[in-house]
Amino acid sequence: MWERGAVQPSPAVFDLFAVPAHGVPVGGGQGHSVHAGDLVLSPGRDSATAGWLNPLLARLAAELDHERPRSVRIAMPIPARDLRWVVQGWGASRFEPGTRPCRDLDVLLATGRLLHARLAAALPGRPPALGQRQDRWARAERLAFETDPSAGRAVPDAGGQAPGTPLPAGTPPAVRALVTELAAECDGTDLGPDQLVHGDLAGNVLLDATGLPLVIDVAPYWRPVLWAEAVCVLDAVRWWGADRRAVHAWATGAPRQAMVRAAIFRVLSDPGCDVAAYRRLLQPS
Repeated sequence: MWERGAVQPSPAVFDLFAVPAHGVPVGGGQGHSVHAGDLVLSPGRDSATAGWLNPLLARLAAELDHERPRSVRIAMPIPARDLRWVVQGWGASRFEPGTRPCRDLDVLLATGRLLHARLAAALPGRPPALGQRQDRWARAERLAFETDPSAGRAVPDAGGQAPGTPLPAGTPPAVRALVTELAAECDGTDLGPDQLVHGDLAGNVLLDATGLPLVIDVAPYWRPVLWAEAVCVLDAVRWWGADRRAVHAWATGAPRQAMVRAAIFRVLSDPGCDVAAYRRLLQPS
């Protein structure tokens, strides 16, 4: 994981986004973004994803900013001077002065529901590029949903295998054991329809200067809203100080199934996973 402020765009990136050639680290997201001129530049962006996602977000951002009364906002993505959305791995969005992180879980969940309703209406079909992602988050998300309900398990069995799906090479034994236990809980419970969701809401919602939620760094997945909400709850408790009882409220039925898959996703995508911490969170109260 990058240290905040340790990465700066190259002069060519600053030039193509038409901002001064110096970035000031900003909070929010993963803590790697920099503020330059009237933009926030963020690293680690994928050109294929940005090619279909950013035009969609730009349209929604403009629509939401013109609604009255306003209820939610989306950070406006900005292309470079040559009309590329990503330059050397860096993408840009409009800088919003006076923002502060949102840590209220109820506000995060309400923001997600408003956002997901708009995303469902804006994009009725799954973008093909989503299936081509090979980053660790996309791999972990796919593993969390590659299930065999008749066998009552998802990704790995004790040998680290599901039907045709091995865990990543080098998966630590403690992670492998926890995922095996979680996978044994998976069944065929319906979690709702798949749609475009933000799979990383906690930590990526700011409150603007007027107190409105501002969604940043949309992490796109084609999964049920209930799963995205479970990830938000798990992350808010694990990283942002939300009451751990919030996880325990997802202890049965479809919410538990969503939470189990959220936990598999996070455990497999976190390179420094604290297995004991996840065990404590997922145990019934």
